[in-house]
Amino acid sequence: MNHTIRQLALIGPTASGKTALAIKAAQVLDAYILSIDSLSIYKEINIVSAKPTIAERQGVKHYGIDFIAPNEDFDVTTFIRLYEDVHARAMADNKNLVIVGGTSFYLKMLMEGISKLPKISEETKRRTTEAIKDLPKSYEWLSTLDLDYMQKISSRDPYRIEKALDIYFETGMTPTEYFKTFPPKPTIQSELPIYQIETDRELLRKRIALRTQIMLEDGLIDEICMLEEKYTRAPNCMKAIGIKETLAYLDGIYDREMLKEKITVNTARLAKRQTTFNNSQFDNVIKGSVLELEEKLL
Repeated sequence: MNHTIRQLALIGPTASGKTALAIKAAQVLDAYILSIDSLSIYKEINIVSAKPTIAERQGVKHYGIDFIAPNEDFDVTTFIRLYEDVHARAMADNKNLVIVGGTSFYLKMLMEGISKLPKISEETKRRTTEAIKDLPKSYEWLSTLDLDYMQKISSRDPYRIEKALDIYFETGMTPTEYFKTFPPKPTIQSELPIYQIETDRELLRKRIALRTQIMLEDGLIDEICMLEEKYTRAPNCMKAIGIKETLAYLDGIYDREMLKEKITVNTARLAKRQTTFNNSQFDNVIKGSVLELEEKLL
């Protein structure tokens, strides 16, 4: 059973046409699709995440969509488990794999890997909880042990300071020593060509405005009302673009026209950040318009 499967990744800013291209590629390559998108991963968040409908999926099996509930949290390890599961399934079913999504930070983590953290004992948890009560003091103390590592994190970042304390109390190693001893292991081991959709900024902005308009017509406001009623505003996903603006509209801060404008502007800013990230983080990328990439892929 040790045949290898063909894999490729498709990245690009929001509204650039990734979804349709991925489905075409998956049909031609007889592949499953793994979506790496920080909104489509949620069940019930359908319109605002622009996830493909069942009809649009055209019989191609999608993973990473409708995976967790809006009040559940996830991080990069969720995508690592998901990828391992889908890869094994594709191998077993003799299918190829197309990875597609706007949240390419997770793709980068799949390619570079993350270091496995040690198992934290109850005693360590107790010591860390005690130490973290005085965050500035803990930060200063850790800095005397491992200045290199601590300079990379903010003195107001309780999550990462806590991790550093856990590592030190549990293993007796500074974070720098620990990560040198246990370097990250890439999850994606085989060759992975990356295709990046390039779009004209003006054109993309028009597409984003059109997509926002369609979302509103498709019932975006009702969807957000349902999500708020069922899950409150507390979950992380309720701060996403498209959701937070609609909540402001429901609070009477914007009228409908303003709501459309705000979502469009914030989505266009997100697209710009995504493009900057993609251009700086990946090497040997095959770039082109949707049509050019379609020709290369198919």
